[in-house]
Amino acid sequence: MIALSRIAPALPWLGGRRASRLIERNVMVYRRIWMVFFSGFFEPLFYLIGIGFGLGAFIPPLVLPDGRAIPYNLFVAPALLASAAMNGAIYDSTFNVFFKLRYEKTYDAMLSTPLGVGDVALGEVTWALLRGTLYAVGFMVVMLVLGLVVSPWAVFVLPAAMLVGFAFAAVGMAATTFMRDWTDFDWIAVVTLPLFLFSATFYPITQYPPALQTVVQLTPLYHGVALLRALTVGAVDVAVLGHLAYLTVMGLIGLSIVARRLDKLLLT
Repeated sequence: MIALSRIAPALPWLGGRRASRLIERNVMVYRRIWMVFFSGFFEPLFYLIGIGFGLGAFIPPLVLPDGRAIPYNLFVAPALLASAAMNGAIYDSTFNVFFKLRYEKTYDAMLSTPLGVGDVALGEVTWALLRGTLYAVGFMVVMLVLGLVVSPWAVFVLPAAMLVGFAFAAVGMAATTFMRDWTDFDWIAVVTLPLFLFSATFYPITQYPPALQTVVQLTPLYHGVALLRALTVGAVDVAVLGHLAYLTVMGLIGLSIVARRLDKLLLT
């Protein structure tokens, strides 16, 4: 008898009870090639050293809305932390998922076991989130060593980075389910590079014209950058709740799309 979870596109939060099995499988696969997890960590680190400390030595302190002045490297560091979480989550939820889905047919084999579509969706998104979290942890250690954590609110930076990773992992995997061949992955760079450069990563959003500020504020990485920056420097206000809500809703919508798309691709 076919399980109900395989004939109805159930939302991930109604299933996913066996998602840990998929995560365990990924751990077994990567245990001998764990060095690949460091690849996405170094790019934001190089930006921090080259721009935050190098170019930043020529930039005067930036004034926060509350009137405090902070050095440029402290302004840039939390933005690059958000980018590290995004990079890890996006890589695993796109390239690796596409190969398993279109070529290796890993999910077809999984669905011949008690695992359902919800388990696959939640398991892969969680695994991508874990990769993004590893990048964030490594970058957070660097920030601590360099003295770039100056607020007690920083204890919430890692959970916030995990939320950033969750949002991008879910949406990244949702986008992957619509891709047909490897050339479609060019669009990932088309999207992520502008996000990295223009999400108030290297300069305040007030440098944009008002209309463009509104556009930037609608983008996901901006909310991740603003959230982590507020926690890192202690500039916490009611806007933090908006950033949290945006990223949470983004992740849940992406996860829902993943489950429904996998149901269509694998079970019909």
